[in-house]
Amino acid sequence: MDIKAEIAAERRELAAVLDGLSDGQWQAPTLCAGWRVRELAAHMSLGFRYSLPRTVAELVRSGGRLHRMTDRCARRDAAAASTGELAGFLRDNATHPWTPPVGGPASALGHDVVHGLDFTVPLGLDRQVPAARIRFLLEQITPRTARFFGADLSGIELRAEDLDWSLGTGAPLYGTAQDLLLVAYGRKLPPGRLQGEPQHRFVAG
Repeated sequence: MDIKAEIAAERRELAAVLDGLSDGQWQAPTLCAGWRVRELAAHMSLGFRYSLPRTVAELVRSGGRLHRMTDRCARRDAAAASTGELAGFLRDNATHPWTPPVGGPASALGHDVVHGLDFTVPLGLDRQVPAARIRFLLEQITPRTARFFGADLSGIELRAEDLDWSLGTGAPLYGTAQDLLLVAYGRKLPPGRLQGEPQHRFVAG
């Protein structure tokens, strides 16, 4: 798979989804606790808009705490930009070479896909991420990467209902491939999206 081409396509597709949101949807909560769609959209483009020196300066300002920095910047930037600008940041930077600190282009694709699901799923939008992207990201998941994202998959086997994919051993947890990707990235999903005895561990309260 041409990862760079898939990253560019994902960003353009998500920008188009954002363009179609109502004012109310922009204010709606996402799977990222404490963030509305506005803050999440601002966060998704932070790596394109901030130079390395500026990122370091923001991190120092936040006492070296990455999560504090990203939250502060997301809230500030979301308040300063219009919804059109927030969508445009993704579209205009579709081919930007930014990658997270660890993982390279594969992690960049994961960042875009998962954060896209972070707002389309709670909004109830029927966006299906192309299967090739989802399968590629699922194949990157290991117990170690799941722990990194805060997902406790101990004693569970993830079983996709729409792709020939599974991970782990134990009590089966069923769902669509993209919902299981969210589980592996430490997300709590809305009720009714997962099946199996362990589902209560991964449903938002």
